[in-house]
Amino acid sequence: MPPWRPATPADDPALITLGEQLYAEDPTPEDPGPRSMARTLAALRADPRRGLALALDLGDGPVGYALLIAFWSNELGGDVITIDELYVAPPARGRGHSSALIEGLAAGAIGAERWPERPVALTLEVTPTNAAAMRLYQRLGFRGKNLCLRRPLT
Repeated sequence: MPPWRPATPADDPALITLGEQLYAEDPTPEDPGPRSMARTLAALRADPRRGLALALDLGDGPVGYALLIAFWSNELGGDVITIDELYVAPPARGRGHSSALIEGLAAGAIGAERWPERPVALTLEVTPTNAAAMRLYQRLGFRGKNLCLRRPLT
């Protein structure tokens, strides 16, 4: 079994718990809570065009997850995959799992069943205080000059 695999409904309780751990470790102003993860997983299964949930499974169930959301970019001329959330539990960190995910996405090897054409870009957000994540993402080639503005509608 490859470490990163599509999440199944049986993974949902573990992914919800991992999502809570992410927001406890790296808080954001919009803490979504466990119901949001359940809604996201259901939405991705109901409409696979929206994206893909992946589980990092090292043999005993999920120890990490990634939520991948796709959209077509006119500016870039193809599919952009947004890594909406990426979390690896502390005991599984430092083994290259996040790097393998990002490199696999960049090469078109991960997610090929969902997006047969290699994406033209990967995007993600990182909280400004998460220096370790920032170093990882910059090492993997992520750069940013644009400012992401958000207008909540609820």
